Amino acid sequence: MTTHTVNKSNQLVISAIGSDRPGIVNALSEIIVQNQGNIDDSRMTVLGGEFAIILLISGSEDELKNIEQLLKQQASSLALNIISKHTNDKKPEQNIPYIVEVLAMDNPGIVYKLADFFSSREINIQSMQTDRYPAPHTGTQMFAVELVITVPPTIIVNDLRDDFLDLCEDMNLDASIEAPRL
Repeated sequence: MTTHTVNKSNQLVISAIGSDRPGIVNALSEIIVQNQGNIDDSRMTVLGGEFAIILLISGSEDELKNIEQLLKQQASSLALNIISKHTNDKKPEQNIPYIVEVLAMDNPGIVYKLADFFSSREINIQSMQTDRYPAPHTGTQMFAVELVITVPPTIIVNDLRDDFLDLCEDMNLDASIEAPRL
Protein backbone atom coordinates (compact mmCIF):
# COMPACT_ATOMS: atom_id res chain seq x y z
CA MET A 1 0.00 0.00 0.00
CA THR A 2 1.39 3.38 -1.04
CA THR A 3 0.64 6.58 0.75
CA HIS A 4 -0.18 9.57 -1.37
CA THR A 5 0.68 13.08 -0.22
CA VAL A 6 -1.54 15.85 -1.51
CA ASN A 7 0.17 18.98 -2.79
CA LYS A 8 -1.21 21.92 -0.81
CA SER A 9 0.86 24.54 -2.66
CA ASN A 10 -1.92 25.38 -5.13
CA GLN A 11 -3.62 28.66 -4.25
CA LEU A 12 -6.89 30.38 -4.99
CA VAL A 13 -7.73 34.02 -4.32
CA ILE A 14 -11.41 34.60 -3.57
CA SER A 15 -12.97 38.04 -3.45
CA ALA A 16 -16.57 38.51 -2.29
CA ILE A 17 -18.79 41.51 -1.68
CA GLY A 18 -22.38 41.78 -0.50
CA SER A 19 -24.68 43.55 1.93
CA ASP A 20 -23.30 43.33 5.45
CA ARG A 21 -24.98 40.81 7.72
CA PRO A 22 -23.97 38.22 10.32
CA GLY A 23 -22.85 34.81 9.05
CA ILE A 24 -20.99 35.64 5.85
CA VAL A 25 -17.57 34.59 7.17
CA ASN A 26 -19.11 31.45 8.65
CA ALA A 27 -20.72 30.45 5.35
CA LEU A 28 -17.57 31.01 3.31
CA SER A 29 -15.23 29.30 5.77
CA GLU A 30 -17.62 26.33 6.04
CA ILE A 31 -17.43 25.73 2.29
CA ILE A 32 -13.64 25.97 2.43
CA VAL A 33 -13.10 23.66 5.42
CA GLN A 34 -15.62 21.06 4.25
CA ASN A 35 -13.61 20.76 1.04
CA GLN A 36 -10.22 20.49 2.78
CA GLY A 37 -9.12 23.99 1.78
CA ASN A 38 -7.03 26.11 4.11
CA ILE A 39 -7.33 29.87 4.59
CA ASP A 40 -3.74 31.14 4.43
CA ASP A 41 -4.42 34.88 4.45
CA SER A 42 -7.46 37.16 4.53
CA ARG A 43 -8.68 40.73 4.71
CA MET A 44 -12.23 41.79 5.41
CA THR A 45 -14.02 45.03 6.11
CA VAL A 46 -17.35 46.80 5.97
CA LEU A 47 -17.46 49.80 3.61
CA GLY A 48 -20.71 51.72 3.75
CA GLY A 49 -23.28 48.97 4.14
CA GLU A 50 -21.28 46.46 2.11
CA PHE A 51 -19.12 43.65 3.45
CA ALA A 52 -15.98 42.89 1.44
CA ILE A 53 -13.59 39.99 1.90
CA ILE A 54 -10.55 38.65 0.11
CA LEU A 55 -9.15 35.23 0.97
CA LEU A 56 -6.06 33.30 -0.06
CA ILE A 57 -6.88 29.59 0.03
CA SER A 58 -4.48 26.67 -0.40
CA GLY A 59 -5.25 23.07 -1.25
CA SER A 60 -4.85 20.44 -3.89
CA GLU A 61 -5.93 21.32 -7.41
CA ASP A 62 -9.11 19.22 -7.04
CA GLU A 63 -9.97 20.74 -3.65
CA LEU A 64 -9.63 24.25 -5.01
CA LYS A 65 -11.72 23.43 -8.09
CA ASN A 66 -14.46 22.04 -5.80
CA ILE A 67 -14.37 25.14 -3.60
CA GLU A 68 -14.47 27.43 -6.63
CA GLN A 69 -17.42 25.50 -8.13
CA LEU A 70 -19.39 25.49 -4.86
CA LEU A 71 -18.84 29.21 -4.36
CA LYS A 72 -20.12 29.94 -7.88
CA GLN A 73 -23.17 27.73 -7.25
CA GLN A 74 -23.93 29.30 -3.88
CA ALA A 75 -23.11 32.94 -4.67
CA SER A 76 -26.76 33.80 -5.26
CA SER A 77 -28.03 32.09 -2.09
CA LEU A 78 -25.22 33.77 -0.12
CA ALA A 79 -26.18 37.12 -1.74
CA LEU A 80 -22.54 37.72 -2.67
CA ASN A 81 -20.71 38.73 -5.81
CA ILE A 82 -17.78 36.30 -5.87
CA ILE A 83 -14.68 36.37 -8.05
CA SER A 84 -11.92 33.76 -7.86
CA LYS A 85 -8.50 33.45 -9.46
CA HIS A 86 -5.84 30.75 -9.24
CA THR A 87 -2.41 31.98 -8.17
CA ASN A 88 0.99 30.73 -7.03
CA ASP A 89 3.23 31.41 -4.05
CA LYS A 90 4.88 34.79 -4.36
CA LYS A 91 8.65 34.62 -4.72
CA PRO A 92 10.53 35.95 -1.69
CA GLU A 93 11.27 39.65 -2.11
CA GLN A 94 14.57 41.39 -1.69
CA ASN A 95 12.67 44.64 -1.15
CA ILE A 96 12.48 46.17 2.31
CA PRO A 97 9.08 46.94 3.89
CA TYR A 98 8.27 50.38 5.30
CA ILE A 99 5.14 51.81 6.87
CA VAL A 100 3.87 55.13 5.56
CA GLU A 101 1.36 57.12 7.60
CA VAL A 102 -0.36 60.26 6.36
CA LEU A 103 -2.89 62.52 8.06
CA ALA A 104 -4.51 65.60 6.53
CA MET A 105 -7.68 67.55 6.10
CA ASP A 106 -9.70 65.58 3.56
CA ASN A 107 -9.41 66.71 -0.03
CA PRO A 108 -9.59 64.89 -3.37
CA GLY A 109 -6.46 63.36 -4.88
CA ILE A 110 -4.41 62.43 -1.80
CA VAL A 111 -4.33 58.70 -2.59
CA TYR A 112 -3.58 59.39 -6.26
CA LYS A 113 -0.63 61.67 -5.45
CA LEU A 114 0.81 59.21 -2.93
CA ALA A 115 0.42 56.28 -5.36
CA ASP A 116 1.98 58.34 -8.16
CA PHE A 117 4.96 59.25 -5.97
CA PHE A 118 5.72 55.62 -5.12
CA SER A 119 4.95 54.05 -8.49
CA SER A 120 7.17 56.58 -10.30
CA ARG A 121 10.03 55.19 -8.18
CA GLU A 122 9.13 51.52 -8.83
CA ILE A 123 8.03 51.10 -5.20
CA ASN A 124 5.20 48.64 -4.68
CA ILE A 125 2.28 49.37 -2.37
CA GLN A 126 1.63 46.06 -0.56
CA SER A 127 -1.39 47.27 1.39
CA MET A 128 -3.36 50.43 1.99
CA GLN A 129 -5.95 51.43 4.53
CA THR A 130 -7.73 54.78 4.53
CA ASP A 131 -10.18 56.37 6.91
CA ARG A 132 -12.23 59.55 6.78
CA TYR A 133 -13.56 61.00 10.03
CA PRO A 134 -14.53 64.32 11.66
CA ALA A 135 -11.88 65.99 13.85
CA PRO A 136 -12.92 65.80 17.52
CA HIS A 137 -13.34 69.51 18.35
CA THR A 138 -13.89 71.18 15.00
CA GLY A 139 -15.75 68.55 12.97
CA THR A 140 -13.38 69.20 10.04
CA GLN A 141 -13.23 66.13 7.79
CA MET A 142 -9.86 64.43 8.26
CA PHE A 143 -8.28 61.77 6.07
CA ALA A 144 -5.80 59.15 7.29
CA VAL A 145 -3.82 56.76 5.09
CA GLU A 146 -1.60 53.87 6.13
CA LEU A 147 0.47 52.15 3.47
CA VAL A 148 2.89 49.27 3.60
CA ILE A 149 5.39 49.77 0.81
CA THR A 150 8.32 47.63 -0.31
CA VAL A 151 11.44 49.58 -1.21
CA PRO A 152 14.03 48.09 -3.58
CA PRO A 153 17.51 47.84 -2.03
CA THR A 154 18.85 50.15 -4.77
CA ILE A 155 16.91 53.11 -3.34
CA ILE A 156 18.55 55.22 -0.64
CA VAL A 157 15.85 55.39 2.03
CA ASN A 158 17.00 58.72 3.49
CA ASP A 159 16.69 60.32 0.04
CA LEU A 160 13.29 58.70 -0.47
CA ARG A 161 12.13 59.95 2.94
CA ASP A 162 13.35 63.51 2.18
CA ASP A 163 11.60 63.58 -1.22
CA PHE A 164 8.42 62.14 0.27
CA LEU A 165 8.34 64.62 3.16
CA ASP A 166 8.91 67.48 0.67
CA LEU A 167 5.89 66.28 -1.33
CA CYS A 168 3.81 66.03 1.85
CA GLU A 169 4.86 69.51 2.97
CA ASP A 170 3.78 70.91 -0.42
CA MET A 171 0.42 69.14 -0.01
CA ASN A 172 0.02 70.15 3.67
CA LEU A 173 0.07 66.53 4.88
CA ASP A 174 1.48 65.23 8.15
CA ALA A 175 3.44 62.10 7.20
CA SER A 176 6.10 59.59 8.15
CA ILE A 177 7.98 56.66 6.61
CA GLU A 178 9.30 54.20 9.18
CA ALA A 179 10.63 50.65 9.26
CA PRO A 180 8.09 48.25 10.80
CA ARG A 181 8.47 47.57 14.50
CA LEU A 182 9.52 44.03 15.22
